[in-house]
Amino acid sequence: MAVIEPTETSTVLPGKPPFTVDDLLRFPDDGNRYELFNGSLLVSPAPLPLHQRAIRRLELLLEEFAPPTLEPLSTVNLRVTEKDFFIPDLVVVPTAVVEANELMFAPADILLAVEVVSPSTRARDRTFKTAEYAKAGIPTYWRIEPEALYVYTLQDGSYAGPEVYKAGEVAQLSTPYEVAFDPGDLVRPRGA
Repeated sequence: MAVIEPTETSTVLPGKPPFTVDDLLRFPDDGNRYELFNGSLLVSPAPLPLHQRAIRRLELLLEEFAPPTLEPLSTVNLRVTEKDFFIPDLVVVPTAVVEANELMFAPADILLAVEVVSPSTRARDRTFKTAEYAKAGIPTYWRIEPEALYVYTLQDGSYAGPEVYKAGEVAQLSTPYEVAFDPGDLVRPRGA
């Protein structure tokens, strides 16, 4: 078995597998996004510019249409269990929960979880996150890809759907509140 010695460019993480959320809180801020699934570490690099554009535009759109009792937030900490921890790209939560929360949200706080698919997260966002968010009881999950929006709604403990809205058509959505947009506008260049 080969032993990998830390180098100047490697990050030494405290703890050892299986990791817990408490271990994760001691990790260095090294630019990576760390998530946990059953104690296994999931690592993603910082989001690409198109990914950031889509998140920012969707957050602004959701903010515009949100009732005063609900609030969209990007990249929040979602503690599902001691060994399951995710960072959705965007969520919608009750405003009262935001006021009372400092670090972690529980699945019961989340009305909508959104993931914008990147090359490095494609498999996770399409299958794994869909199953985990449903298992956690999150009522609605949106998966955004460059060509479409995929909307999953919780029914009897699993997600129905998805309903698919292609770029170029307007998605008329009512959950968690009424909003309408063309998914293609989330990634389209400014002024195009």
